Formats: sequence, C-alpha cells, structure tokens
Amino acid sequence: MYDRGQGEEQNQNIVASILNNIPSDSEITKIEYEGPFIVLYSKKPTVLLENQEIISKMVNSIKKRIVIRTDTSIRSSEESVNQIVRSSCSYPNGVSEILFDPALGEATVFIKDFKTLTELSQLEMPLVAKTGWKLVCRRAPKDLKSLKSINEILHRSSEDRMYFYKRVGEKIFRQKLSGSEEASIVCLGGYSEIGRSATLIVTHESKILLDFGIKSHLYEDTGILPRLDIFGVGMNEIDSVIISHAHLDHCGAVPILCKYGYDGPVYCTEPTFPIMISMLKDYVSRSKEPLYSIRDIESLITHVIPLNFGAVTDISPDVRITFANSGHMIGSASTHLHIGNGDYNIVYTGDLKFGKLNTVDNAFWNFPRAETLVIESTNGNRDDKFVTRELAEDTLAKSINSTIQDGGRVLIPLPVLGLSQEICVTLGMLRSVNRINPDNIFVDEKILDMFNFYEVYSEYLSKLLKQRISEQSEDPLFIESLIKLEPSVKWDRSILICPSSMFTDGPSIKYLSQIANDPLSKVILLSEQFQSTGGKLLQDGERNITIEGENLHLKCNIDVIPGFSIHSDYNQLLAYINRLKPKLKKVITNHGEGKKCQNLSNSINKIFKIQTYHPLVEESIKVL
Repeated sequence: MYDRGQGEEQNQNIVASILNNIPSDSEITKIEYEGPFIVLYSKKPTVLLENQEIISKMVNSIKKRIVIRTDTSIRSSEESVNQIVRSSCSYPNGVSEILFDPALGEATVFIKDFKTLTELSQLEMPLVAKTGWKLVCRRAPKDLKSLKSINEILHRSSEDRMYFYKRVGEKIFRQKLSGSEEASIVCLGGYSEIGRSATLIVTHESKILLDFGIKSHLYEDTGILPRLDIFGVGMNEIDSVIISHAHLDHCGAVPILCKYGYDGPVYCTEPTFPIMISMLKDYVSRSKEPLYSIRDIESLITHVIPLNFGAVTDISPDVRITFANSGHMIGSASTHLHIGNGDYNIVYTGDLKFGKLNTVDNAFWNFPRAETLVIESTNGNRDDKFVTRELAEDTLAKSINSTIQDGGRVLIPLPVLGLSQEICVTLGMLRSVNRINPDNIFVDEKILDMFNFYEVYSEYLSKLLKQRISEQSEDPLFIESLIKLEPSVKWDRSILICPSSMFTDGPSIKYLSQIANDPLSKVILLSEQFQSTGGKLLQDGERNITIEGENLHLKCNIDVIPGFSIHSDYNQLLAYINRLKPKLKKVITNHGEGKKCQNLSNSINKIFKIQTYHPLVEESIKVL
C-alpha cells in the first residue's frame, strides 16, 4: 500500500533542501516535478547556470536530477530573440536558424561556421540574461528539414507537453509501494531470434519496456511484432519505454504503443530521437500496409524525453537508468538499470560494438555495479570471428583499386543507417590519403541525409572525428567528396553506395542489373546477409539469381569482405564480459539466431562460471 503521508513528507523535505541551498538572488518562482527532473523556474537563471557547483551540491543532497528553466515572465518574444542573437554576432549570417521550444524555455541556435559557434558559446550567459531563453548552440547541418519538422510539432504541442511532463513527474516521484524488492525479465521479442527486440522489466513497482521493434518483412511468418499481448499488459500499466538506438528492429513498433493508448515517456539519447523519427517516417512511406500512420509518429514525438550519456535519471519510484555508449552507431546506448535501494542492477547492452569503428568510440564497460547482463548474440558462434579492422580496410582498398584501375564500377549495397555512414567515412579517409582513387563516390540520398544528424550531434562521434571538428579541419567527417546519387548517373571508374544491403528491395537491385553482364565491375558485400536474400545467395557463390522477378546471370565480380560489422564478433563479446568490473550473477543472451544465443550462453557459462540463460520469446526470468 502507499504511505501517502510519508510521500508528502519526502517531497517537502526535497523542496526544503533545495530552498536551503539556493542563493536568494536567483529569484526562484516555482519548483515542480516535470518528467524525470525536478525543475527550478528562475527570474535570474544565470545565477545558477554560472554556478554549477550549487546545482551539484543539491543533486548530491536529494539524489534527483535538477534542471534550471527561465521563468516565462522574463522570456522575450521569439522574433526579439532572433534579432538579439544575430546582432550579437560579428557575422549575423553565421546563424542559420533558431528553433524554439517554449515547453523547455530553450532556443537551439544552429550556426554555420566555427568562429560564430565559438563566439556565441562565450556569450551564452549574457544572452540568457538578455533574452530570458536558455540557449543551446549547435553546428548547422546541410539540411535542417527533419529537425524543423520535429520542432514544429514540439512547438505547437508545448502546453500539452508541459501538462504531460508534470503528470509523468508525479508518477515517477510518487511514494513507493511497501513490500520486498523484486524484478523479472520478460522476453517479448528478439530472444533466440533477430528482430522485434523487446524486453519487459517487471518490478514490485514498475513495468518498463526496453526497445520495441519490428521484424523484417522476410520473417512475417514467425511474427513481426513483440508479444506484449501474451502477458496482458495494458498501455496504462507501462511506466516508460527505453529505446537503445534508431534501427527499426529496436524502435519500429513504438508508434503502435501510441496508437493503442500509451501515454507515457519514451527515453533515448539526443541523436537517437530525430534519427528514429526519420526512420519511422521512411518505413511508413515505403510500406504498402504500414502498421501505423504519420499521426502516430507525431504522437510519439511529443512523448520523447532525450537523455545524455552518463546522467543518472529516475524513471519510476524504484528504477533509475543511466545511458552509456554501446559503440554500435551514433547515439546508440546500453542501459544500466538500478532497481530499488541498491538492491539490483541490470545492464541491457542493446546492439554492442566492443571494437574499432571510425565514427563512434568503443562501447563503455566501466559500470559501478551489474548483477545481470542482457547481451546481444548476433555473432555468438565460435567461428564468428572478424579479421582486424586494419586488415579489413586494406582488403577493401585493394578490392576497389583492382576494379577502378581496369575501368570498372564498384557497387556497395548497405543499409540506410549505421554501417553505411561508417563505410562512407572510411572511404573518405582512405581517399584522403590516396589509398583509393575512384573518379567519384556516389551515395544514395537517404544515406547522405543521415549525416545531417552526425553534424548536429558531433559530441557523440569518435574522439578522432571530434578532434578534427575542434581543430576546424577541412572536411572533418571525410564526407565532402560524397556525391548524391542521381537516377541517370554515369558511374564508370566510380563507387556507388545504396540500399538495400541484401538486395531485397531498393535501388541496389537496379544498379546490380546495370553491372550484371560486366566482368570488369564488382559488387562488394560488407554487411551481414540473412538467409533467403539475394545478398546471401551471392555471398554463397550463386551467380544465377532471381530478384523481383528478374533473372540475372552475373558475370561481374563478387567480393565478400568481413571485418566491417558494427556488431561485436564472438571474441569481442567475451572480451566485453571479461572487462566488466562487477561480478555478474546472471547473463542472458538475446538478439541472435537460436544456435548463436545458445552457443554464446554456453561459452560464457563455461569460461566465466556464471549462470546463463538463452530464453525464447514468451519466457521470463526472475532475477531478484
């Protein structure tokens, strides 16, 4: 039962602790629970924003996240803010766009050049005082269309979102139920299979979804959606949804939750938010019978609460989470769940790369505590071992050069998101040091569009790329030489990159047909190929294939080059577990074909002497 009196007393103590630590000249007008934060509204926010040690002291005292917002009474009009910010710059044209979010009191300033970015960053506090808006300065991408579209929805729903944040905050910071701590992991999808990743964490107090994805159309016979229906969980019973990253097998079914009444928060990292929305809209636009509508995606937008890496955040009365880089792609996160009063900790890796990539850093491993680990098993067989990244890049360069030198064309089919940006950056790096010399590198527009988010959220990129950005290097992401792919392109002595990676649909089929009879040209397969796909047939040596009703007898060359996966191989998965400092009690394998999940589970049990599980969908495991 709830102890309402104790809950009210706790809230009063928190407010009293905050007031005792706040300088009187900060002019706090109200203190409210909003989402996972305690929000302080101030008429003089710079007093607190310039003295972060005051905030740190309060956070350490109350063990809650605190956010400073400007009181609405001091906020200038959006038109005035535009004029003030631009007139404060030496080069007003350096400001590309300012997007406003009244619900948060934030104005995001997109800046074209590094000099203006530096200048405005130094003027941040005076501008906050002058405008009454908290300013966020970001690099302007080539195209702001996606971010502006999201902002329009956020802007017009500001009042509804403020009510939503308060309601979520009240639910998160309610008094706990009395009773012993308990926790179970319920397998809704992605266990002993790839696709429809979904895990339900059930505690005495909470029900939390980790990912909610869909399966590829190739696997509809085994169920495209997670099995939330099996356990009779109502939409109003779910406390929160956590999204690890923006691939559809992890987020593709979230709008269905909104469609059928889910009205709670969706947590993800800052870059995952707009990338996820872009991927969901693309899914709807190219599906003959989509599972949801654009309206459902717009509803989702108003429920997303982005979180940074490393920020400890309450998401229910008995669960706190912390996001950590999973190394898979920009913004991809492993989730550390702290359950109860220090009783239990679960780490859900999501898709994990514990190895070298050029676009993002290696997966984080230094968790303070972890009793249960849920780890992906995409490459869980003992023979799923990659060559070194250096050898893979050398092999790729030689493969490309041998074809280009003979006047041939190189087709590299890739997925829209993740691996494609990694390969584009890698090719740019190789070209910058003259290790490859194609006439052109043509890239599909959807793949290129994703780089807009890489530019905006550059703090989530690898140390190498962040250093190049900070040093104002020319072409810091190695992508200036990429050319948008046009339908009638002439691509002799050139590289062409487009989806789909497995020749199941998309433009890759068209361009394969163009080089099918050309023995001087080549297809290079870099990504994993699933059974029953055109790409898998090519990988296995088949040269007579039928794709979308067209019979192709391939005379072009086919190279399969391993080592570029943005998933960990077998050795990297074991190395990750070995590197974890906490002594694990349980390991659960998921996100892999049945035999791979089982093999990795058995190996972990044998090597590390840890209790392991390789459950099926619809099974559950009590961990506390």
